Amino acid sequence: MSGATRARRLPHGVALGCLLLTLSAACTGKGADGPSPTAGGPAPGPGPIIVASGLDVTGSGGVRQQLIAEWNRRHEDEPGLRAQIVELPGGADQQRSQLLGALQSGSAAYDIVNLDVTWIPEFAEAGLIQALPGSDVEDPDVIPEVLSTTRWKGRTYALPFNTDVGLLYYRKDLIEQSGINENRRPAGDWSWQNLYDSIATLGGGVPEADAPKKGWTTQLAPYEGLTVNVMDAFAAADVEIASADGEYTATPDTLKDGLQEFLTHVDDNRTLRPRALASDEDATLDDFAEGRVAYMRNWPYAFGALQSRLAPERYAAVPLPGRSVLGGQNLAVSAASPRSDAARKLLAFLTGPRSERCLLDAGFAATRLSSYTSGKTGSPTCWEAVTEALRPGTASTDPGPREGSARTPSARERSEYIESVRLALEEAVQRPRTPYYGAFTRALQSAVYGLLTDESPDLDDAAERLDEALREAFAGR
Repeated sequence: MSGATRARRLPHGVALGCLLLTLSAACTGKGADGPSPTAGGPAPGPGPIIVASGLDVTGSGGVRQQLIAEWNRRHEDEPGLRAQIVELPGGADQQRSQLLGALQSGSAAYDIVNLDVTWIPEFAEAGLIQALPGSDVEDPDVIPEVLSTTRWKGRTYALPFNTDVGLLYYRKDLIEQSGINENRRPAGDWSWQNLYDSIATLGGGVPEADAPKKGWTTQLAPYEGLTVNVMDAFAAADVEIASADGEYTATPDTLKDGLQEFLTHVDDNRTLRPRALASDEDATLDDFAEGRVAYMRNWPYAFGALQSRLAPERYAAVPLPGRSVLGGQNLAVSAASPRSDAARKLLAFLTGPRSERCLLDAGFAATRLSSYTSGKTGSPTCWEAVTEALRPGTASTDPGPREGSARTPSARERSEYIESVRLALEEAVQRPRTPYYGAFTRALQSAVYGLLTDESPDLDDAAERLDEALREAFAGR
């Protein structure tokens, strides 16, 4: 697996206690060659703790806002601990640019920043976020590969807020109509060949007008979704591009293996092309819901998004074949924050067991293993007021969907979905770790999209050119 080297483990209670205790202690942080911001820094200024984040996929007044509201309720008499979330407009690239500009200018407007997992090396190397204390301590409740996204060169710069992982969604109704036997239907241990074999039998005995146009779809437009799909394929071929500390390690030969695996995944005979070549997550969701395909690669958010489009008995999700790439966001304290101590306390609250359970209930993928053990003795539950705000009338019971509700998965269906998310996360891998991630992903997308639109791609030439481009990107040139 990719990611930082694992630190020594402590017993669960000791590790978690150490981490939460040290979060409110003084610390220093710096990138490899950057400035050395001091946690605690200047005396706290007036005003609330400001959390800068992208838009919440759970909607206006969604779970992130409700968690901030819960924190504020618990600190009504402590003005210095009040918090406020600021949502940044635009897509991921625009949000990254806004955050970089604000933090590089030395502005103290943002105390906590919600960063895409791929941005941590860049912000850490530039000294824009603080290294957190307790960097040598692991929290066994946090999924290990997810926790490693918070580290750079042996130091911890953030805590995991919500994670993300690729899932294989399938239309149960279309598969059943094709006469596919129960023992040949999607499962958590499927290989890519299992998927190909199933696609080959779709449509059997079904009128052509009712059969899916192709077997599956995924995100192949030239944006980060394409990078994720390529890295899924590279993981399936055991191809690594860089070491945990950002050193480029690929060769033309290994890149060729990864590119061949990717082109096999998206072969024109089984993939919804050319539509997929212009598709993002929402476009593939449309094609899946409208029955153009029986299978789809998408993130956990799609499970809830489909509820307004399909009856729950018509679809389900299992882990993506092989290993999927991690997504998600981590919370970090700005190096310029005048409220560092308070910010670290808020960080611990927002990433704690009960808050993580709230995130899972709302549709995000939680970062903690305990979030996936609902109903077991000692399992964390979401804060009651947050549950009530998001799902009125359910705060006194399990906040999961109610059995038999229209267009709402049953408790069993939701439990199976949550288990699929957990299994996928435990096997997930990271995208390359580098302060020059933007240059890397642009170079990869340009090369791969050219292959997708070339009727007779030359893989040897493509691998040579990609190797040259990636060497330049990882060198910061």
